[in-house]
Amino acid sequence: MRALIKASLQAILKSPSAIIFTLAFPMIFILVFGFLGDGAGFSIWVASAPGSDTSSQLYRQMKEIPELKWVINDSATIDKMLRKGEIIATINVKKQAEGAKPAYTISLNTTKMGMGKAKQVETIIATMVQHQDPEIMKRQDELAKIETHITEVRNYRKIDFILPGQLSFSLLATGVFGTAFVFFNLRQTLVLKRFFASPVRREIIVLSEGIARMLFQLMGAIIIISIGHFAFGFTLFNGWITFVEMLVLCAMGLLIFMGFGFIVSSVAKSESAIPPLSNLITLPQFLLAGTFFSIDNFPKWMQPFCNALPLTYMNDALRRVSFEGASFWEIRMDVIALLVWGIVIYAVAGKTFKWE
Repeated sequence: MRALIKASLQAILKSPSAIIFTLAFPMIFILVFGFLGDGAGFSIWVASAPGSDTSSQLYRQMKEIPELKWVINDSATIDKMLRKGEIIATINVKKQAEGAKPAYTISLNTTKMGMGKAKQVETIIATMVQHQDPEIMKRQDELAKIETHITEVRNYRKIDFILPGQLSFSLLATGVFGTAFVFFNLRQTLVLKRFFASPVRREIIVLSEGIARMLFQLMGAIIIISIGHFAFGFTLFNGWITFVEMLVLCAMGLLIFMGFGFIVSSVAKSESAIPPLSNLITLPQFLLAGTFFSIDNFPKWMQPFCNALPLTYMNDALRRVSFEGASFWEIRMDVIALLVWGIVIYAVAGKTFKWE
């Protein structure tokens, strides 16, 4: 096994495609988004605060403001989205006692990183209030008073979203392309057949290749996470403990994704058939599994499919562990879903895999 692992590692290190998929490809995107920063320029997303008077005429008119995009969800999810910067503010509309002035108070709850756009929201609402009545310009404080509250949270940077996605995709690409090409070539060049003439057991061959790829990929993950953390401030909630937890998730993800590679290597009739078959597996996940942007941006009918992809569970687990400091118990649903995918994939791989 030691000899096979050493030989496999040497082959991987000499492979340009392995270097590209493991390090170069994800690092390009990490560097681009890292240097891009967290500037403004996106739509202003807001949400109704719990207890807000959603039946009032004022609230209904605020909902019609074209500049504001409203998110509808439960209070826990809204709070999490606010802390991550996915929404700029929550808006709480309160009707005062009959005859009181102002008739309404509008409270904006935002974060430090959302202060700039929260001021825009405040201006937009104030403008809407002024146009309620021609006389409002003279007595605008009688209709509504707008207050802004700042919540102290850690900044959720673009790198906190992008890096886990790129790390997950490098695992998927390496697991699929690397495994498919290696075992197809070993079979075509009759290397596997020569192994059978030796005392090496079949499971040792597969295990050695898996360990070699895991060692190489974990080295790549260490480099990617370290550069993201020290160069761009990628969040490691619990420091080195989070770092280790991410590596454990990477090892588990790679093991599962390699199952796709075993299937492709068996189904492909020629070496030229491997790239298109592998892309059928990797490309949809790359685009639909929340690698670059939230799945919430897709149409509602498409989101269940996106949420079922294995890369989606991997992305979610890595992001929750790194930014929220979630334990493995807290991400158990993601882990269970990945394990279910693994069982299904290896069941298919076991039926299709060919040694000769």
